[in-house]
Amino acid sequence: MKKRLIHLLSGLLILIISYINCIPAYADYLEDMEERKSWPVQSNQIENWPEGPAIGSASAILMDADTGIILYEKNIHDKMYPASTTKLMTCLLALEKEGASLSDMVDFSVDAVYSVSWDSSNMGMDAGESMTLEDCLYGILVLSANEVSNAVAEYVSGDISSFVDLMNERAKELGCVDTHFNNAHGYTDENHYTSAYDLALMGREFFKNELLAKMSRTRIYHWYPTDTQPDDIYLASKNYFLNGGYNCEGLVGSKTGFTDESRQVLVSCAERNGMRLICVVMEQETPYQYEDTLALFNYGFNNFSKVKVADYETKYDLKDEQFFKTDYDVFGDSSSFLSLDPTSEIIMPKNCNFSDLTSELSYRDDDENVLADINYSYNGKYLGSGSLIVDRHDETSFVFTDENAFMVIEEEKPIFIYINTIVKVIAIIAGVLVIILIIKRIVNSFHFARRRKYILRESRKRRKFK
Repeated sequence: MKKRLIHLLSGLLILIISYINCIPAYADYLEDMEERKSWPVQSNQIENWPEGPAIGSASAILMDADTGIILYEKNIHDKMYPASTTKLMTCLLALEKEGASLSDMVDFSVDAVYSVSWDSSNMGMDAGESMTLEDCLYGILVLSANEVSNAVAEYVSGDISSFVDLMNERAKELGCVDTHFNNAHGYTDENHYTSAYDLALMGREFFKNELLAKMSRTRIYHWYPTDTQPDDIYLASKNYFLNGGYNCEGLVGSKTGFTDESRQVLVSCAERNGMRLICVVMEQETPYQYEDTLALFNYGFNNFSKVKVADYETKYDLKDEQFFKTDYDVFGDSSSFLSLDPTSEIIMPKNCNFSDLTSELSYRDDDENVLADINYSYNGKYLGSGSLIVDRHDETSFVFTDENAFMVIEEEKPIFIYINTIVKVIAIIAGVLVIILIIKRIVNSFHFARRRKYILRESRKRRKFK
């Protein structure tokens, strides 16, 4: 109870001090925000691309969670402070730790508790206490507790420095290009930065984990007292998407971040009509980070759709019905040996048709079941790809031997079917038939001529005797 009271009082004190100090500055921040609405939006410069909203965030991105296709981009590679959205990576690594269990106990060291400022976001844990990993993750994602982030870092890697190295390594694995972490919680550090693009990549991986997504959309959580943590703590998230300030339809999860230097940062994920989008806004003012996020989600869900390539593509789909199918199936099992992956999807603007897209074939050699990828774009904007897959059957399979031939392998007895040979045979047979028809016509004509001469001769004889 004492810990909870201290936490509440310190939080209230911080709010009062911040409010008093920020009254004059907030007007300047709002003026800056209005000016940022006129900044260029790079995605709006694509010909015939759906017009995206003008927002006050300095940097923002809207990305499809499944394909990674970017639908909206505004300064997405500008390096900025992530604040507590850093904790997306911290929690992700906690659950990726080999052998990790939610029931594992996480100890709070002196360094974990006292290396962060007393007025930063925390839940009042003391050195020497411990909680389960599950309670720690809720502490990080509901309360954004910095000392809990430190304790989890030590749980994963033994010390915070090693954990930071792991964070940077994992960021590179995810494809991040603008990120360098220097702590586990996101408190301002000039060597701790990222970009909207990189946060979207981290968000994609984070929200794939249903447990982490659930925790990040938890409005309120109860930490019960235990032998190793004696306080009864019952606190709520300050995220406006969760506490009723704003309603985000289809919210999968969300993580806030704020420092004086970073301003408001928000990473969110929403799903509607089978499409899941990641939205990141950086350097914004309260409560406009939520309004910008809602505007971008509505823009994405209203102007784009996800389509299966196999439902529309006809140029690259080689079917046996068109090539091999006959009344008598001499090939045994002649189902399609080359087809479009039925699971391949791309993102399309609703204001264009599939026929408007440009496609380019890219051959693959890293997967024996995939022959090539078909990469789709619209006015130079990449939309995703579909795969040409090779169907393999237990009894019969086809292997390309050269550009004119197929080899059929069945019961370990190879039979070669040469397409050119078949065509030549058919041509020869057709030629022979034509020759036969010509000869027959000549013969018939010859017999007809002889019979005509005979008839004329007989006719003259009859006239002579008359």
